[in-house]
Amino acid sequence: MAAFSLQTSSSSSSSSGIARLSFETRIPGSNLGADPKSVYFPCQPRVLPIKHRCNSKSKSRGGVVMAVAVSGNDQSQVEVDVSLSPRVNSVKPSKTVAITDQATALVQAGVPVIRLAAGEPDFDTPSVIAEAGINAIREGFTRYTPNAGTLELRQAICHKLKEENGITYTPDQIVVSNGAKQSIVQAVLAVCSPGDEVIIPAPFWVSYPEMARMADATPVILPTSISNDFLLDPKLLKSKLTEKSRLLILCSPSNPTGSVYPKSLLQEIAKIVAKHPRLLVISDEIYEHIIYAPATHTSFASLPGMWERTLTINGFSKAFAMTGWRLGYIAGPKHFVTACGKLQSQFTSGASSISQKAGVAALGLGYAGGEAVATMVKAFRERRDFLVKSFGELSGVRISEPRGAFYLFIDFSAYYGMEAKGFGKIENSESLCRYLLDKGQVALVPGDAFGDDTCIRISYAASLPTLQAAVERIKKALVELKPSVGV
Repeated sequence: MAAFSLQTSSSSSSSSGIARLSFETRIPGSNLGADPKSVYFPCQPRVLPIKHRCNSKSKSRGGVVMAVAVSGNDQSQVEVDVSLSPRVNSVKPSKTVAITDQATALVQAGVPVIRLAAGEPDFDTPSVIAEAGINAIREGFTRYTPNAGTLELRQAICHKLKEENGITYTPDQIVVSNGAKQSIVQAVLAVCSPGDEVIIPAPFWVSYPEMARMADATPVILPTSISNDFLLDPKLLKSKLTEKSRLLILCSPSNPTGSVYPKSLLQEIAKIVAKHPRLLVISDEIYEHIIYAPATHTSFASLPGMWERTLTINGFSKAFAMTGWRLGYIAGPKHFVTACGKLQSQFTSGASSISQKAGVAALGLGYAGGEAVATMVKAFRERRDFLVKSFGELSGVRISEPRGAFYLFIDFSAYYGMEAKGFGKIENSESLCRYLLDKGQVALVPGDAFGDDTCIRISYAASLPTLQAAVERIKKALVELKPSVGV
């Protein structure tokens, strides 16, 4: 079982007194050792359905994990199978969630960690949206809604997609979910069969490959390069498509790179897609409004011949600072969207009625979110410019300037192979992130989580003073790295 551990140390070898980030495999219930400063965070809690649990231990029998409970009354043994399904075992836990949770635990323990790992705007939800949610509660709009979402919200989504994205849908071609993540995983489950291939350009959002595995499909990773702004090469795509190719996942603006696909490149990709009858496209457009001129957003479904095979994903979390409201949606041909709705009806049913009222208010703010979103985008741009300039001053660091979203994906591989006193050798992106957390008290996400081990993702969804402090800490920590001395 995958998990991460947080260990604190008061030894002189660690000036910050905080742990190194580690990912490991343990069986829940195993001995955590005598160190009271070791904190173990399992990814899946376990509760054994045994009435008497005075004494317990675990053992393996024939590849199946068994829990043996010994009753304090009659000493009888009851074996309980606590093994997990192969599907769950094939899925990796989200490293961004793990690091964010660890950084939060450190802050709660009094360690002044700067958290730049989570993809969450630091702004409050605009007041007009918040008031709509509050009014929904006061007016008693607190009951179940239709599984696919309220008609009011789905009509508002249809209007938004037509006016802003140039794509036309009817309410029965929309399913509202508890966040865009749910919309994506339901789409993958709805259209993929065992053995199908899901084409994913790297760097990718951490959940895409795992969603493919949950559907018993095979993720096929197509690398991109920082010199080409992390954009997919159409020639590479063409060479990797087979009769098993079922889905191509595109994310523009991109998490984690901030890259924006120009319309001309999307048109090239569309021509290739059109030659493969089985190939569908998930267009993840959750960051569409967080974009920096002169870059512009193009919805893949708006391209000739692509409406019929595109599943457009969007939501409210990023642009409207509504991460906690959990509201997203999928738009596409009725046949596919109905299948997504069928899955949702057995998973969660409809999204929160309160959040849906807030969503209607968000879409009523005006084109692209109006002034409220424009104000946030202006701040994101100022932060981006500061970080690009600051890290650009470091020797050996490579940067592709983001054109959207609020992430900087920086190539720090020039520091691999170096050593830090009391820490050891920097081997890769994960060890560098552990070092920066240990020495600099800044939480970042290693690039290997996104399919590119040369880079580190920095979220600039934090105030400018916070980012200034983080840059100072990072630079100070990097200065202490020295070339490795061979033995």
